[in-house]
Amino acid sequence: MVDEATMRDLLEAERAETQALIDRLTQGIDEVSAAREGDNSDDEHDPEGATLAFERSQASTLLEQSENRLEEIAEAVDRLNAGTFGTCIDCGRPIAEARLEARPYAAKCVNCAARG
Repeated sequence: MVDEATMRDLLEAERAETQALIDRLTQGIDEVSAAREGDNSDDEHDPEGATLAFERSQASTLLEQSENRLEEIAEAVDRLNAGTFGTCIDCGRPIAEARLEARPYAAKCVNCAARG
């Protein structure tokens, strides 16, 4: 049986860590954008431009993934409040406690998550 208080603590820690990452990524993207502002160089032909464009793309992808994780965490808190936390949203079976400890916002059991 999953301890609700422990799961709330884990979810809060995940939320805080994810929000801090979002803040850092947003600041980094803003800094790269500000550095490129007013620069008329062509990214395709500028040796530095391609690297900056790639870094910005990477940061944008990480930002999107982090925002999605923040939503998953909020949904997990909703499941805790509703009394459905720890139950797979696909098959209705219990999610392994070890999985919830490693990924407290997991909505699916390992088998259902593996299916996609």
